Amino acid sequence: MKNNFFKNIKIKIFYFILITILNFNNAYSEILKEILIKGNERLSIETIIMFSGLDLNTEIDNNKLNLSIKNLYKTNYFKNIKMTLNNNILEIEIVENPIIQTIKIEGIKNKEILESLENITKKDEKYPFLINRVNDQKNLLANIVRSNGFYFAKIETKVIENINNSVDIVYKFDLGNKAIIKKINFKGNKIFKDAKLRNVIKSEEGKFWKFISRDKFLDQQRVMLDERLLLKFYKNKGYYNAKVKSSYAQTINNEFFELNFNIDSGEKFFFNNISFKIDENFSNENFTKLENIFEDLKGKKYSVNSLDKISKEIDLIALQKEFVFINATYREKIVDKNKIDIQFIFEDLEKFYVEQINIFGNYLTEEKVIRNSLIVDEGDAFNQILFDKSIGDIKAKNIFKSVNSDIKNSTLDKQKKVIDITVEEKPTGEIFAGAGTGTSGSSISAGIKENNYLGKGITLNTNLTLSDDEIKGKFQVRNPNFRNSDKSLNTTIESTSSDFMTTSGFKTTRTGFGIGTGFEQYQDLFFNIDISTYYEKLETSDSASAIKKKQEGDYFENLVSYAFTLNKLDQNWQPTDGYKTSFAQVLPIYSEDLSIENTFKASKYHSVSDNLILSGKIFLKAVNSIDDDVRVSRRVYIPTSRLRGFESGKIGPKEGTTYIGGNYGSAINLNTTLPNILSGYENIDASLFLDAANLWHVDYNSSLDSNKIRSSTGLSVNWWTPIGPLSFSYAIPLSDQPSDKTESFRFRIGTSF
Repeated sequence: MKNNFFKNIKIKIFYFILITILNFNNAYSEILKEILIKGNERLSIETIIMFSGLDLNTEIDNNKLNLSIKNLYKTNYFKNIKMTLNNNILEIEIVENPIIQTIKIEGIKNKEILESLENITKKDEKYPFLINRVNDQKNLLANIVRSNGFYFAKIETKVIENINNSVDIVYKFDLGNKAIIKKINFKGNKIFKDAKLRNVIKSEEGKFWKFISRDKFLDQQRVMLDERLLLKFYKNKGYYNAKVKSSYAQTINNEFFELNFNIDSGEKFFFNNISFKIDENFSNENFTKLENIFEDLKGKKYSVNSLDKISKEIDLIALQKEFVFINATYREKIVDKNKIDIQFIFEDLEKFYVEQINIFGNYLTEEKVIRNSLIVDEGDAFNQILFDKSIGDIKAKNIFKSVNSDIKNSTLDKQKKVIDITVEEKPTGEIFAGAGTGTSGSSISAGIKENNYLGKGITLNTNLTLSDDEIKGKFQVRNPNFRNSDKSLNTTIESTSSDFMTTSGFKTTRTGFGIGTGFEQYQDLFFNIDISTYYEKLETSDSASAIKKKQEGDYFENLVSYAFTLNKLDQNWQPTDGYKTSFAQVLPIYSEDLSIENTFKASKYHSVSDNLILSGKIFLKAVNSIDDDVRVSRRVYIPTSRLRGFESGKIGPKEGTTYIGGNYGSAINLNTTLPNILSGYENIDASLFLDAANLWHVDYNSSLDSNKIRSSTGLSVNWWTPIGPLSFSYAIPLSDQPSDKTESFRFRIGTSF
C-alpha cells in the first residue's frame, strides 16, 4: 500500500514537470523580423513564404512554426522542411520534391483506350512527384483497362530521374488477351430460366457471333448494374424481398471468367389495400378515378411496373388539372406475411426552372434526335411529369440500351437546375430470314432493318419473299420526328408479282408507293394516315373464268388509309400483360375498282405465373365494292401467320383451281406458354397454340362460298442459337377442306448487328 502511494506521487510529479516544459515552450515567442530560405531551386522565396502563411513583424511561437511546416507539406512541393528561429530571424531549409516532366503510356495500340488513359495522366504532368500519387494513378489506369476487357493486364511503372530535379514516368502495359465472360450462372434461382435472366442483365456470355459487343468482357461497374437490373426484375415479378446476395467472377485458366450471381428470391408478394393521401392544396374529387384502378390491383402480384402505371395516371390527371408542380410518392407496408399496403402521397413540389440540358453518350446518334423528344426544354418551368414522359419517349426510340438522367443545382441561380441526360447506344441493325414448306411447295423470306440510320433515328426496312408462284419486295423509310413536328413521316415502295397462270389462269403485277404520318393523339392512342398510289396489271389465260377475263386490264388507283391503335401492353416485345386494339380503313380517292377495306385487330395477354403466359388474338377484315365486284387481287385472304398449318391465301372459296378469296375474313389465335416442357434447355421456350379462321362471301357468285371454319393446333418453339433467334412452328390441321393447301412446318431466323 505504501509503495503504491509513492508510485502515484512520482507519476504526478512527472506530469507536472512535462506540462510546465510544454507551457514554457509554447509561451516562448519572438517578433518575426526576417525569413531566410535555403535549398529552393524552382520555387521563389516569395512563393514559399506565401505557402508558409507567416508574416513579418508578427509574433511567432512553436505552435505557429509547426502550423507553417504543415502548410508547406500540404502543397506537395517539398520532400523535407527544417525551421530554425534565432534572434527574430527564421531560417527555412527545404528539399524540393521532383516535378513530373512527362508521363508516357506504352503497350496500348487501341486509340480509344489510349486517349482515355492520357486524359488521366496529362493532369499530373508538371505536378510534384509523389510515389503514393503515382500508385493511385496506376490503379486508376488499371481499372480503365480492365473495364475494356483486359482484366489480366500487367502494368510496370518506371520513374526516370532527370538532372534538373524532374522525373519522367512511364506506364508500360502488357495487356494480354481480353477477359471474356465464358459463362454466366445464377445460383439460387429456382423460378426463372437462366436464359431469361441473361436477357435481363447487360453482361453477356462471349459467344463468337458477338464479336463487336463490349458487354462480353468483365466489367465490375457493369456487374453492379446487373445486380440492380436483376433486383428490379424480381420485384416486378412480385418478389418484393428478393436479394442479390453476392456476385463474383471466377477465372478459368487465367484466360476466361465465369460470372456468378447468388440470388435469394424470397416469397411472392401481392397487393393488399391501396389508397392515397392528398395535400390540403388539392381536392379528392380530382383523383377519384384512381379508386377503380386501386380496386383492380387488389390481390394481384406486387409489381413496380404496376405502381409506375398508377404514377403515370396521376401524372395525366395532374396535367389535365394543370397541377404543374405536384409530386406523387408512395409508401409500402408489409401485412399478413406476403401482402403489401400501398399509400400514395401527393405534395407540392419545389418550383424551379431549367437552366441547361446536357446530352452525353450519343457517339452515333445526333443530339437533336434526343432533344426532339424533350417536352421540358431549357428556360421552361421544370415539370417532373413532362420530364418523365420525355425520358420515356427517348427510351421508346429503341436505339439506346439505357437512358439515365441527373438533375443538379445551378451554380448561377438557386431557382434553376442543370439536367444531364446520359444514353448508351446499342446495335440497331437486324438481319432476318424465314422459310416454310407445304403441300404445294416452299417459300423463303429475308430482310435487313436499320433503326438508327446515320444517327438520325430513321428506320430503314427492306424485305423480300420468294415462293413458287410469287415474288414480294418492300422498302420502307420511317422518320419518327419529321422536322421536329412530333409526327412521323413514313414512305413505302413495294412491288408484288404473282403468277398463277398454270394453276389459276391469271397473273398480276402490282407496284406502288405510299407516304403517310403518325402520332400519339392521346395517352397510348395512336393515329396513322397514309396516301398511296398503285399500278396493277392483271393478265388472264384462255382457260380463265369469265369473271377473271372481265377483270383483265390495267388499274391505276389512289388510296387513303387511316388507323387508330390503342396500345396498353406492358411491353411491345414479348408482352406478358395488357391489350392492344386497332381499327384501320382504306378508302379510294381515285380508282377503277371502288373498294373499301375495314380491318379490326385485338390482342390480350395475361400472366398466370412468371412462366405461364396466356394470350389471344382476333382478326376481322371486310372488303366491299361500291359499284362493282371486288377485284381478285384486292379480296381478303388469310395469311399463314393467322392460320398456322395452312399456306397463305390457300383456303376458302375457289373458282376451278383458283383461290379467289372472300369479301369477309376472320381469325382467332389462342396461345399458352409451356413453362416446364423444356425446362432442361435454358435457351428454348415452347408454346402451344390453337388457330381458327374463316373466309366467306363471294360478291359476284354466292354459290362459290366456302364458309367452313378451318382450325389447327401445334407447337411453336423459340430457340436462341449461336447465329441468332430461331423460331419454329409445327401445326396439325384439325378441320380442313379437301381443296385447302396445308403447310405443317415453318421457321424464321434473325440476328442483330
